[in-house]
Amino acid sequence: MRNLKISFFRFIMGLKRPSKQKNIRSLNKQGELLSSFKFREAAPEDIPALANLHARTWQETYWTALSPPSSETRRYQWQQQFKVTDGSWFCYVVENKNKELVGFAKGQTYNHPDLPEFSGELNKIYLLRKYQRIGLGRKLLGHVARRFLLQGITNMVLFGTPENPSSKFHDAMNGEKLLAKNDEFHGGYCWRDLQKLADICPVD
Repeated sequence: MRNLKISFFRFIMGLKRPSKQKNIRSLNKQGELLSSFKFREAAPEDIPALANLHARTWQETYWTALSPPSSETRRYQWQQQFKVTDGSWFCYVVENKNKELVGFAKGQTYNHPDLPEFSGELNKIYLLRKYQRIGLGRKLLGHVARRFLLQGITNMVLFGTPENPSSKFHDAMNGEKLLAKNDEFHGGYCWRDLQKLADICPVD
């Protein structure tokens, strides 16, 4: 019964998921190519744009939510995050040709007794709907994997919701589902070898 509910909600959440062909046609009309996007590390001056992007992408993903977090809430959260300067986290953003932020991914160190074998966490990864399914998500994941590897971290976890249609992306990126003791799936994934992930996620 629970699996049927998850499948139903994933179907509902995925109704607005864009098609690859539609997004490619739209970007071509705008004169945007995959090579025109820039990936870079986020900086404090990105906070206003990053907060707006975070609020918008969350709303697009969880569009059935009645009270989504506002841009003001996200700005406060990012302001607090950038105060942490101990190297325990990082964030990569994607810029389009107009220098507008269209996606981001945040990684952080991970230390939890329930999963002691893992030391990295993909804390967030979002793209605006119209920029999905064209290869940007794969590149973002590649940047995260390489950054962790540079830090000596060779594996990572991700915690989400099982209803999230982006689970299909995690599956395609060879993510391994994290199952509870009763074998139920609650939305978590892991990558036990980040070098293998980096190999299938080129950044150039």
